[in-house]
Formats: sequence, C-alpha cells, structure tokens
Amino acid sequence: MPDDTQTSPDDAPLPPASIGPDGPPAVTSTRTSTVMETRTTASATEPVDDVVTTRHTIAVGGKSLSYKATAGRVVLREEKYEDGVFAGHQPVAEVFLTSYVADGDADTDPSTRPVAFVFNGGPGSSSVWLHLGLLGPRRVLAGDVDAPAAPPYRLIDNAETLLAHCDLVFIDPVSTGYSRAVSGGKPKPFHGYTGDIASIGEVIRLWTSREKRWLAPKFVIGESYGTLRGTALAEHLQSTFGMYLNGLVLISSVLDLSSIDFEEQRNDRAHALYLPFYAATAHRHGKHPGRTLEEVVDEAQAYADRDYPYVLARGSRLTGDERTAAVATLARLTGLSPDYVDRADLRIEHWRYFGELLRDQRLTVGRLDARFNGPAASAIAESMDADPSMDAIDGAYASAINHYVRAELGYENDLRYEHITDRVHPWSYQEFEGRPIDVSPLLERAMRANPHLRVHVAFGIYDGATPPAAAEEVLAKLRLPEALRGNIERAYYPAGHMMYVHEESRVRQSADLADFVRRSSDASAEPVRP
Repeated sequence: MPDDTQTSPDDAPLPPASIGPDGPPAVTSTRTSTVMETRTTASATEPVDDVVTTRHTIAVGGKSLSYKATAGRVVLREEKYEDGVFAGHQPVAEVFLTSYVADGDADTDPSTRPVAFVFNGGPGSSSVWLHLGLLGPRRVLAGDVDAPAAPPYRLIDNAETLLAHCDLVFIDPVSTGYSRAVSGGKPKPFHGYTGDIASIGEVIRLWTSREKRWLAPKFVIGESYGTLRGTALAEHLQSTFGMYLNGLVLISSVLDLSSIDFEEQRNDRAHALYLPFYAATAHRHGKHPGRTLEEVVDEAQAYADRDYPYVLARGSRLTGDERTAAVATLARLTGLSPDYVDRADLRIEHWRYFGELLRDQRLTVGRLDARFNGPAASAIAESMDADPSMDAIDGAYASAINHYVRAELGYENDLRYEHITDRVHPWSYQEFEGRPIDVSPLLERAMRANPHLRVHVAFGIYDGATPPAAAEEVLAKLRLPEALRGNIERAYYPAGHMMYVHEESRVRQSADLADFVRRSSDASAEPVRP
C-alpha cells in the first residue's frame, strides 16, 4: 500500500470494528500456542514462537471452504560467526505472520497446493491493506469516494478471497504490525533495502520448510514499495535458496525510484511520466468536458513520449513560440492555468499538483487515489497538507485489524499494531549509493533464469504515488529475450493506488488474480524458450 513517507501513510486510529451483519466466521475451539515450534534449542530467556491457530469456514462460489488461520510472531534467527567460529543460530527478530491454509479434498496433496506470500510497501507499512482489502477471507467495508464508511466500521466475509485458489501468508516487515527486533536487539539492520529483503526471504524459506511446501507452486504478491521488494525477493529466493517462483504480482508497481523522483535530483523524467496521470485526474474532476478519458490520456501519453521530453531538455534554448505552445498544451492537459505552468517552468511537481488543481474550490486532490478530494487546510498553501484518499480509509483499516486479530484470530499482544509507521525511517539504500534505486535488472535476471516465471502487473489509472506511465516505461526497457516479454501481463483499473477500494475494481481484480494463479500453477504449461 501507500508509498507515502509523510505519515499520512504508506502509509496511517482506532474505535472497535463490528463483526458484520452475519456475525463472525464459524470457529472451532482449536487454538494452540507455538504451532510453529522453534526447531533449535533455546534457553529460557530466548524468545519462542508465539502463534495461535483457529479454524473457520466461508462460503465461496456457493460452496463451503474450510480453512486454518494461524496468527502470531515467529522468531527469526541468523547464523552467527565469531572469529570464523560458528556461534549459534541466534534470534534477531520476531516477525508477525497471518497465514491461511485451506482444507483440501481427499484427492489433493496439501503439500502441492499453491501458496502466496503477501506484503504491502512503504517502507513502513504492514500487510493490512492487501490482507483486509483484497485477498484475505475477511474484508473491511471502508466505503469509496462517493460513500466513505463511518465509524465504527464493519468486517464481512470476502466471497472473492484468493484463498479459494491458493493458501496465503501475510508478512509484516520488522517494525510494522507486531513485528519487532528481539528484546535488546537493534531494528536498524532491518530498516533498509538489503536487510529487509534478507529478513523476508528468510521468513518465506522458514514457512515453506516448516509447512513442507517446497513442491508447491509459489507466488509473491507486493504492493507499492512491496513491488520493488517483491522483485528483489524473486531473484534473492532463486539465487540464495534455489526457490523458484511460479508468479510475481506487482500491484501499483515501482521498480525504479528515479522514474517517480522529483526531490533527490533535478529529474525531468518524472515530470513527463506523471503527465498522463495528471490528464486522467483533470478529466476526473471536470477539466475536459466533452472528451473521453481514453482520448485525454492517449493525447497526454503521446506528448509525454515525444514532445514533452524534448521541451524539457531544451531548457532556455526553447524559442518563444515553442515555449508558448508547450505552456498551452500542458495547461490544457493538466487542468492548470497557463500562468501556473509558466511560473513552474513547465515542470509540474506532484505534491504541488494535488493542492493546485482544485485550489479555486479550496479542495485538495488525493495522491493515493485522485478520485478523492477534500478541504484544503489553507487556500494559499504551496502543496497539500494531507491526502484525502488516505484520510477516507485509514480509520477503517486500523480499526478492523486491531479488532480482527484479537476477536477472530485469537492472538493477543499489548504492543501497538503499527499498521503504518515512520519508525523505519530513514530507510537505507546504501547499496545504491551513486546510482538510481532500480531493481529492474533483478527482474530481468529472475526471468532469464526461470522461464516459467510469470509476472502480473496491476495499475490504478488514478494512482498518484506510482503512476502507470512510469511503471510502463520501466517494463518497456527490460532487457529480455522477446519471447519472455509474453510472460508479463497487465491489468488496468479505474481507481487509485489501492484499486480494490473501488468495488467494481476489487471484484474484477480478485477474478484476475485467481485466473493468474490458476494459469501460473499449471505444471503442464510449457516454459518460454528464449
């Protein structure tokens, strides 16, 4: 989810959520502590796995689906060496997981059922958004742009849950959710690109081994920064453990942070790649009367592909007529005034855009989902003070997860559940010093090594955090054999960063992902031969 380090989110209170019109799912009394026992000998002072298992049923497609839910913290250990001598398998973190394993029929080997490992982004976000918004067997009713839900909110069964097609493991990275470094340990090593990848990769290896699922089709599903993490993990799992995935799902993708960077460098690339999103947003808010969304976005994309980069590259070398024409085109496409575009030197920064588009109405446009708008704190502020799309859903998700974990999954912990936090910042990218933060080469490597790997990319048309044009540019430049490009598929939805907030998109996306899992799990499918 959110890729917003301003906490607003990736981002971000809490009255109790009610259970829903039909009550909680059926639960039998089979709660068991330490379901996943630590396999190493631990002293009395060392942490141990703290998990609870419950059983439930849900109606999916007219049939009853029974499943086991396991929630709690699993001890993450590292092999330690001192002066070249093995010093033991020492605990470093306690990672919160929620897993769902469906009861198979008598003819199905449970060890070969597909499983998906899921996380959101941030950095600093728990997995609550994909968990209770799209994939899990229960979902929160958060409402939408025209009818936001009011507290205390509700949880209902998710008849479109991906659990009907594969088992699910939701992972909260260290310092999010209930995940923490061990007592006396430092969280900083986990608050960066390499430590994050290594720790989550180890969690996936550990769960797969303990549950005897090495021969199961495996998927990684990430959203926002989770797409960067997921891509790096696909390569990491292959190269470190020999664990090859069947599928990688990138929801609101950003693999190259320089494609959306306005702040760290004078980066004209991002200005061009945001233009189609600006045009779609302007259309949504009535700035293109008489034109279809497709017409407006297509025109903006064509200008961003060719003319706009030329205009920006020319700088002061533009003639007066060229600059006048560029100002007029950008103003028309973005819905901003020619005077603003001219004063911005033809470079429209996204935080400022959200505050500028509807300034005359004293409204701010949403960043995570530009369909939303809300009252601006100041009509003269340079940029938005808060994201109205995040404000609209934050309370629902926070309330739902705090209720759900205790009341329905039976896990109790007095730590604060960090559904979105800034505790992980500053996030370390030291591995990329002096070069862009770009994991697209890792996707290239993973796909070349594993021609079975399929990639599903989901875009929200109104996503102002990871705009579709930026992700498409990165995908277009992947260095892959032509045949492997067919392993990448795309799905567009008329919503924002978390497209499942929009009900029609949620239902269609659920079906799209179910179909992707089915097709990618087919062992009889021929691999692509470069």
